[in-house]
This record gives sequence, structure tokens and C-alpha cells, in this order.
Amino acid sequence: MCADMAVPDARLCTNEPAPLILASASPRRRELLDQIGVSYRVVVHDTDETRTPSESPEIYVSRLARQKAASVNARPDIFGLVPVLGADTIVVCDQTVLGKPADEADAVRMLGLLSGRRHEVMTAVCVMQGQQEKSLTVRTGVWFRELSDRDMAAYWRSGEPAGKAGAYAIQGLGALFVARIEGSYSAVVGLPIFETGQLLASIGIQNGLGESCV
Repeated sequence: MCADMAVPDARLCTNEPAPLILASASPRRRELLDQIGVSYRVVVHDTDETRTPSESPEIYVSRLARQKAASVNARPDIFGLVPVLGADTIVVCDQTVLGKPADEADAVRMLGLLSGRRHEVMTAVCVMQGQQEKSLTVRTGVWFRELSDRDMAAYWRSGEPAGKAGAYAIQGLGALFVARIEGSYSAVVGLPIFETGQLLASIGIQNGLGESCV
């Protein structure tokens, strides 16, 4: 494989050097970059995602995105040669960060918190190349309908909540719970397309329309 991890998308494994490295194993982020025609390869480094007691949700998600990009950017074969994109998405309800559920009970707890009310999804994006760095955070409001015990149990049995921040995926069956959103849909999925496209264009990375501002 040409990437540093197994990637099912053969398009990523050409002999052509990609102009961007995606420091994320998320298939959803790969799909979103594919959607806008950005060439990339995937390189992932393990990152400690523990939140410190004093961190606000926004500082926390921004730090994780930067940390993911920095861990790959620091490699001698990458530093200063290729831009690296790191990203992270969190679900926040009443200033409580809802991570990935540990089990069914944890997923039901999270979905119960989100039921019938508004929560916020924050996605941070950081691009690094050597010492240079650009970052942004996008906040999106999401409203859930009221969820019954049956809804939550059936959703868990679908397998979708496992491994998802906030125990749901808006691009899957979880969309049945979403009454409306205010902000970026793609940011809730995992990468804000408009803002990321602008950020990449600012450093000369072309999208599928051949656009960049450098």
C-alpha cells in the first residue's frame, strides 16, 4: 500500500505523490475530500484524546485536530514537504462532551441526553506544513426529536452508534432522529466542506474544479 495504513480506496494508492496528507482514519472524511475532488493520501499516528479538566469543548476539539496534524507533520519524510490535514469532531450537550459510547447503556444515556432538544457539534480542522499552521472550528446546532426507549434500543441493535461521537451518525439511520440543523451538515458528518475547501485553497491545494487562490 502507498499509505501508512490499510485504505480500501484504490484511488489513494497511485504512484503519484498526493499534494495533501489526511491524518485521519475516518472513512467519512475520506469521502468528503473525494466529494470535492481533493487528492490526498492517508497517514495516521496514534493520538491521546484524553480531555484535561480545564479544557472547554472548543479548546479541546481544536487541540485534538492540531495534535493529529502535528503528530504526522513531525515525521522527517513529511515535515515541510507536504501539508497535513488533521480534524476532530465532538458532540456537546450542556457543555458536556459526548464521546464514543462504551456499550449499549452508555449509548442510551447519550441519546437520552440529546432526545427532544438542541445540541452542538464542533468540528476543528488544522492544516500544517513545517512550521506553518492554519486552523478553524465550525459549530453546528442539531435538534433531535423525542426518542422513545424503543427508538434507542433499535438504533443500538443496528450497530451504527458504536464508534460514533454522541452515539449517532447523521449520514446514516441517525438522520431519522434529526428534526433540523443550523449550520454545516458536512461538519456534523466529520469535515466542513466549504470551510475546508477555502482553507486548502489558501495554501494552493486544488479542488475538483481546479480552484486555488495561490
